[in-house]
Formats: sequence, C-alpha cells, structure tokens
Amino acid sequence: MSLEEMYGSLGVSGPVLALGESVLADLAERFAEIDRVAEYNQAKVLHAMQINRVGAACFAATTGYGYDDVGRTTLEKVYAACFHTEAALVRPQITCGTHALAVALSANLLPGDELLSPVGRPYDTLEEVIGIRPSACSLKEYGVTYRQVDLLPDGTFDYDAIRAAIGPRTKLVTIQRSKGYATRPSFSVAQIGELIAFCKSCKPDVVCMVDNCYGEFVEMQEPSDVGADMIVGSLIKNPGGGLAPVGGYICGTEACVSRCAYRLSAPGLGQEVGANLGLMPALYQGFFLAPTVVAGALKGAIFAACLYERLGFRVVPGGAEDRHDIIQAVELGSEAAMVAFCRGIQAAAPVDSYVTPFPWDMPGYDDPVIMAAGAFVQGSSIELSADGPIRPPYAVYFQGGLTWYHAKLGILKSVQALVDDGLVNV
Repeated sequence: MSLEEMYGSLGVSGPVLALGESVLADLAERFAEIDRVAEYNQAKVLHAMQINRVGAACFAATTGYGYDDVGRTTLEKVYAACFHTEAALVRPQITCGTHALAVALSANLLPGDELLSPVGRPYDTLEEVIGIRPSACSLKEYGVTYRQVDLLPDGTFDYDAIRAAIGPRTKLVTIQRSKGYATRPSFSVAQIGELIAFCKSCKPDVVCMVDNCYGEFVEMQEPSDVGADMIVGSLIKNPGGGLAPVGGYICGTEACVSRCAYRLSAPGLGQEVGANLGLMPALYQGFFLAPTVVAGALKGAIFAACLYERLGFRVVPGGAEDRHDIIQAVELGSEAAMVAFCRGIQAAAPVDSYVTPFPWDMPGYDDPVIMAAGAFVQGSSIELSADGPIRPPYAVYFQGGLTWYHAKLGILKSVQALVDDGLVNV
C-alpha cells in the first residue's frame, strides 16, 4: 500500500492530500529552524539532568507523606536548572495549569494587595480564580483587588496605561504568554522581558509572574531568563512531553516558590511532603522528550496556519509569522464549521476516534465549549487537540501532536470534514 493509499484508508481524499503536500513544499526552511531550536533545548534539558546527577534511585515510588523523596527533590532541581531559576515546585498534586496559577497567585497575594494584568483579560478559567466572575474562594473574596490594562489595537502593550495602573497596592503582575481564547498575538520571550523591565522600572519590588502554558521550549529562552519572578505551567502541556499523566510546575525565586509550596501543602510543611506515587519515570522521561515533542507540535501549527490561509480563513498567527507558542487559532466564521473542524481532529485520534464532539457547558467557562481530544492522557493539550468557545468570531484553537506526522494527519482530517460538509472547496 502506498502512502497515498494509506491516507485514503484513513479518510483523507486525494485532493485534500494534494493540497497539503503543496503547502508543505514551501516549509522546509521553517521546519529546519524549528529543529535547530529543539536541538538546543534538548541539550539544555540533558545538561540540567546531568549536573543534578539523575540516577535510577530517582525513579523509586514513595507513598504517604513522601519524606526524603530523592526523585521529587532532584526533579525540582532539574526544572530550576533548566529554566535558570532559584527554585522549582514540580508536583503531581498540582492538578492542572489553572491550579498551578491559582496556587502561585494565592500564595503571593495578601488581603489588600492588587493584581494587575497588563495584557488584557486573562484566560477564561482564571476569571473565577481572580473573581472577575463571582466564585467561592476567589482572590476577590479574600480581599485582593484586580485591575487590567487592555492591549492596544495592534496587539502591543499600552505602556502609558500600565504606568498609570501600577500603584502602591500593586503587588503582582500576571502576564499570559499565550493567546488563550483570544485572537491576539502570543508574546515572544523578548517582548515579555521588555514588559517585565518596564513594570519593575515603575515599581521595583513588584512580582512578575508569567503564565508559560503552551510556550515552553518554543524558543531558546524562557521568561525566567528575562526577569520573571515566577513562570507557571502544566505538565500535561509542553514540559510533560506527552508522558506526564498529571501535574504542574512553578519555577522562580526562592521566596515566591517557598510560599507556593506552603500554599499547596500547608504552612510549615512546604516542599517536604508530597508522595510521588510512582510517577517519577514518566515525569523525568516526559521532560527529556519535551523539546522534540514541542518541535512536532510547532510544525503542525505552522502547517495548519499555511493550509487554512490557502483556504481563505484568517489565522492567528499568520503562516509566515514567528511562533511563540504551540497554539494555532483559525477563525472559521460559524458554529457549523467549528463542529466540522473538531470532528476531523477527533477522527484522527488514536483514542476515541469514533466519538463525535459537540459543544457543552464545560466547568470554568462562560460559553459552551467544543473540544476534540482523543488523548492518552485526559485533557493533555500537548497531544493532538482542538477546542474553542462557541462565540464570534467562531475561532477554533488547534494545538499539539506527539509527532509531526500525527499533527499533519489531524489537520488534513479537519479540512476533509469541512469539505465533506460542503463548507470549503479544494
């Protein structure tokens, strides 16, 4: 069976495959640059593991309190070394990225403090954490106020408004690297560094936290290299490499991370407790594989952008633009097109390929959300997935792919679903 026949057996028609191959013909140089960054980041991860003497003893399971867990302690040293921070908290007890962010915020903000977002409205699930949408145990309920400065129309920072917003009670600045459910640009590490420097010039003691989800290993530097006091993320996104079954991380200054450990466990206990429950091999190996996995996801994102631009859709970022995270937004213009796109992604999955995704009222979101994710790890968005809220401009957010070839298949299947529903012509 030829490759073309194999794609045909997976439901990709000849015209859709031919369109994909014509797009790929122009991407060799872009893909070579992605591989160069991945090679650098692979060396960076390897060096962090070697200097911290990762050994077989690090893979032993612990239970109960988890006292004297050498694997847990060493893994946190590896993360700190790789991301060039004083300390790290890397735990399976952190359930998701939103949980990691909630821990970091609540640990470092006290009643009377103010939180500032200089990059506009945060990701939907943080609205209840902050109290933008009322929720029990929100920061607002505990006396933390919130202020935001929207981006300028061109997607850049409004420095004059940020300067005016930073006041005596501004304790922490939160910077979301990725676009979330917005069709704004994601920020480069260099842009984040400039914003952090500006905020600290206005108030030198302000704590700057970066939501690093979807951005790890996309560039050679991380926000912690350009002044961030904390970077926060999920292990079932980039740094877990598709192997981590759960968890999150917070890397940063010793003072900030120590408070986060107390908030996650209990005052006085901090990082001394927390059994690894036998997850260490997956967390170490996933981190080791992460640069290569992220490279495959980036290739998929660029391929999707260029392919959907060819079909006449608006995409963010554009196919020729630099990449700062693994997310690709495609404005499809209708709910029907979103459903078809996600149906195609689901049909390409190794798990639950027979399931048909529909919009539903997902916890933490204000609008119905459609989500395609046939993943080995539930909710793992470093695996091939697509999702989006059912609201104008009806944008779907594509990300992940443990291998480039799987990402390619998923994108072709999404186009095929649109073709089959009569929504596009190829």
